Amino acid sequence: MKIKSLMSTNVVTVKLDDPISKVKEIFEALGFHHLLVVEDKKLFGIISDRDLLKAISPKVDTAAATTQDLATLNKRAHQIMTSKPLCLKEESSVREAINLFNENKISCIPVVNENNNPVGIVSWRDIMRVLSNKAGEN
Repeated sequence: MKIKSLMSTNVVTVKLDDPISKVKEIFEALGFHHLLVVEDKKLFGIISDRDLLKAISPKVDTAAATTQDLATLNKRAHQIMTSKPLCLKEESSVREAINLFNENKISCIPVVNENNNPVGIVSWRDIMRVLSNKAGEN
């Protein structure tokens, strides 16, 4: 089975210099766990919701937030992203994805075309869903 058959093509991106306040807004509005960081349509990195939580003050969005706490929202996407993320191609196999998940501490993998433009994203949950459906068939 190929990755293109189970990847999500609803890929949300931010630019390298976007403020993490924008990243926070996207996570809150859309409920995603990962955003891809692009420039000129090319993939440069990935930001997880955990990366964001580590980068901003825990007092943001509370009455106790100081100017210094709120200033943590001025960091830029490139400052908190994971650079050069592991990627797959649409024609990659599910087995290749499983191997990447097993060999690395990652929870999603961007899928890129030959120009390194993101075309999808696959999470370990996507693979578990397929395996669960296959197990139910037996």
